[in-house]
Amino acid sequence: MFGLSEHHRYYLYRGIADMRKGFNGLSGIVSNSMSSNPMDGSVYLFVNRRRDKLKILVWNQGGFVLYYKRLEQGTFELPGSRQEGMKLQMSWETLVLMVRGIRLEKIKRKKRYATH
Repeated sequence: MFGLSEHHRYYLYRGIADMRKGFNGLSGIVSNSMSSNPMDGSVYLFVNRRRDKLKILVWNQGGFVLYYKRLEQGTFELPGSRQEGMKLQMSWETLVLMVRGIRLEKIKRKKRYATH
């Protein structure tokens, strides 16, 4: 079954992604530029220069799954962070807001109990 959930770890590639890349090209970016293992079960997100295309790569029981979204108008708002490097860890919630076109900087989260 295909699907993404809050149980995955999400990483945004902070560089500019060539949307012509497929499974091998994107997994090469994960290995070489993001210093990660593309088959570790994490979800890797790639956005093009114009920020109107998004590819999501995830390893799922014996093979890669690639999701691709192209916006007809507007752009994806990317999460801002002071983290260094080509890899930005983000949450499931941030991905959902980003894909739905909700401004990330205006979101205010209320304090909730969490077990870690």
